[in-house]
Amino acid sequence: MERRPLLIEIGVEELPALPLLRELPHIPTKWKKILRENRLPEECDFFYTPRRLVLWHEALPLRQPASYREYFGPPLSIAFRDGEPTRAALGFAKKVGRPLEELSRAVKKGEEVLYYREEREGAPLEEILPSMVEEWLHSLDFGKKMRWGAGREEFIRPIRWIILNFGEEFIESELFGVTSANRTYLHRSVSMEPVEVANGRDYFRKLQEGGVILSQEERAERIEAGFQRIEEEGGRIERDRELFQEVVAITEYPTPLKGSFDPRFLQLPKEVLITSMKEHQRYFPIFRGEELENSFVLVSNAYTEEFNQIVTGNERVLKARFNDAMFFWQNDLKRGLDFEGLKEIVFMEGLGSLFDKELRELKVAEILLEEYREQMERELSKGGGELRALLERAIMLSKADLLTEMVYEFPELQGIMGYYYALAQGEDGLVALAIKEQYLPKGEESSLPSNLFTSLVALAVKIDTLLSLFSIGKVPTGSKDPFGLRRAAIGIIKIAIEKGLSFDISAWDRFRGEYREVNSERIEQFFIERLYQLFETNPSIVAAVIASGERDLVEIARKVEALSEIVGSPEFKEIFTTFKRVANIVKDLEGEEIQVDPALFQEREERELWEAFQRVRSQEYGSYRERLEALFALKPSIDSFFDNVLVNVDDSGLRRNRKGIIASIYNEFKKIADIKEISV
Repeated sequence: MERRPLLIEIGVEELPALPLLRELPHIPTKWKKILRENRLPEECDFFYTPRRLVLWHEALPLRQPASYREYFGPPLSIAFRDGEPTRAALGFAKKVGRPLEELSRAVKKGEEVLYYREEREGAPLEEILPSMVEEWLHSLDFGKKMRWGAGREEFIRPIRWIILNFGEEFIESELFGVTSANRTYLHRSVSMEPVEVANGRDYFRKLQEGGVILSQEERAERIEAGFQRIEEEGGRIERDRELFQEVVAITEYPTPLKGSFDPRFLQLPKEVLITSMKEHQRYFPIFRGEELENSFVLVSNAYTEEFNQIVTGNERVLKARFNDAMFFWQNDLKRGLDFEGLKEIVFMEGLGSLFDKELRELKVAEILLEEYREQMERELSKGGGELRALLERAIMLSKADLLTEMVYEFPELQGIMGYYYALAQGEDGLVALAIKEQYLPKGEESSLPSNLFTSLVALAVKIDTLLSLFSIGKVPTGSKDPFGLRRAAIGIIKIAIEKGLSFDISAWDRFRGEYREVNSERIEQFFIERLYQLFETNPSIVAAVIASGERDLVEIARKVEALSEIVGSPEFKEIFTTFKRVANIVKDLEGEEIQVDPALFQEREERELWEAFQRVRSQEYGSYRERLEALFALKPSIDSFFDNVLVNVDDSGLRRNRKGIIASIYNEFKKIADIKEISV
């Protein structure tokens, strides 16, 4: 079948980078789904720049392949009576729209039936392509959409031109109020006028000559090569992955350039300088070792050989930004940190001000301090009274930087600026560090608080956020979690496990006095759901540990780890069949008191199993894994018991005693995990 190349270009006004990058993985996938539904080959390349979305097929058939539809009618025994067609046969012929004599026979479920196969010729590609492209564009989800002109169609940005080129032919169609044509646009530095293209190959050649690097991979390689050339002069460019992807998305001809700024700005906290460079200007900072250098890298989109004015202009813009930051910094230092102003800032309707939140956090922190006092005193070499005073200072100052000019300008620096201002006004280093680390962890790859003191403050912040919002019904639903409660719960779990802080996720009543209502069971289930999300293991292992009744986060983590190591071994599946049988036998004894009387033993195998189990149960083990391995090592004795001892004997006392042996083994497992929940 003859094939031709297919080019589709959707030309748009500048696409916003972040919505584009969020949808990016789905864009080619959605097109391939449409191809599949239309029975066309799915191999294609997808390219994008800030002004265009492009699909390229090396070769597609001129039309869809032929298709057919099968119709199965009534059995012949019903379709005909005495050689004459019945109403059933005539009705089937009418349904498929063919004379009865054109129908054939087929076998369905072992019975011969009337049958008709309808063949359909595939549609020419030029007929179906416009509707396919329209469906694809409507399927793209960039978040907010907009309308333009007099049309009612919506897209992330106005569509300005469209190319539908199939071989040497351009398919004319109107989509989103735009008529497709054989015209595209080059880099704005080259020309603002449309350029005609003869076909797909001509399109690629003219874009390349016209300053447009269509391939996002090639743009990324060009940026990286530029970075390496700059680093040869000295210094290390901080490659923020998300910022790098954003710069790739907003350029058509990227060129990395090095600029500099006045060294006096280095007296500002480096986070201020880096945030201003990245968030406001999309610049990349340069480091010498661990120290920030007074230089930066910008990525120009200009198609030119003369970059001096571009660098100078960007340096001037950055200087203005840094002057503002210096002004904020100096003003904030004069005022210092003060939490009184937090009384005027509402935290959440029904939950008072940020000052009220800090008071609740302090109460939570005091409860935690009592629970972890010995660990904290041992790690920090400070007494309980001193820790209590530092804790109060840290929590009451924790949100004070929200009142500063710097955090007003750079909200993402809350906590970090509080750290610098606290040090500047002579606060204890632990207090300053706790202010900085109170929001940790911030994401999957985020670090955790660095010590027990800062961990306790971070726990108090998260616990209050969680309990207070649950108390007024602000519970996450579906995928929505506007207040970050799932993130707060995962943060609590990670901190507790990492720092070895015993934390019972069923015991929320100890905080009840500070909240209108605490539904412990609901919050417990909320945490259990997060555990399934957090542990990268067979979910049934987490279920088995949870089903054992364990609710301490540290112990849950240790048990899950131990069980995962054993379940993941190659020989486990063979071992486990025995223990599944153990769990099945004792189902009817759940909740009953188990007693075993050795005087009732009649068979050697039941005595040997009981004695082996007693030895395992009485031993001390250094880890959950060692205990589990010892229990699983009972397999030969259990197998011998099952092979030679009849459990369900008529004598009820003997039957109960024998089930008691198995139930005792099962219950010993259940101290770590309920083995009946495991699936392999």
